Amino acid sequence: MGIRTIRTEKEELLRKVSKPVKKFDESLWTLLEDMADTMYMADGLGLAAPQIGILRRIFTIDVGEGLIEFVNPEILQVDGEQFGEEGCLSVPKKYGNVRRPHYVKMRAQDRNGNFFEAEGEELMARAMLHEYDHLEGKLFIDLVEGDLIDAADK
Repeated sequence: MGIRTIRTEKEELLRKVSKPVKKFDESLWTLLEDMADTMYMADGLGLAAPQIGILRRIFTIDVGEGLIEFVNPEILQVDGEQFGEEGCLSVPKKYGNVRRPHYVKMRAQDRNGNFFEAEGEELMARAMLHEYDHLEGKLFIDLVEGDLIDAADK
């Protein structure tokens, strides 16, 4: 079990585009396990590799339906619209309303390099797209409509 340090919005690294994973080996497996441990320890629903200082196209998600590991994800399809509150482990104690697709379908690889497709609606779609944005160097605060809310004001 390895807990990694979560980078915050002020760090330039979070604004860079991540590179694809090419090696599916024990170092990747360790990274994925550390990412899951870090996400759970921080009470997050998702965590992208850039958030722990690694510019690779990897994220983990668990919205209450079990852990899913995404390596080299690609968006295949989006549909509909939802508008709701988001937060981020890299922007601690801040929330804001973000408009995102209601549905997303992604293609990714698992820890062994096998391809799979994953679909999500509502919270799952929001989490998948939020974490995917991290791989593109974007933060949810770039998409907030209205004011950013401090957790103390909630």
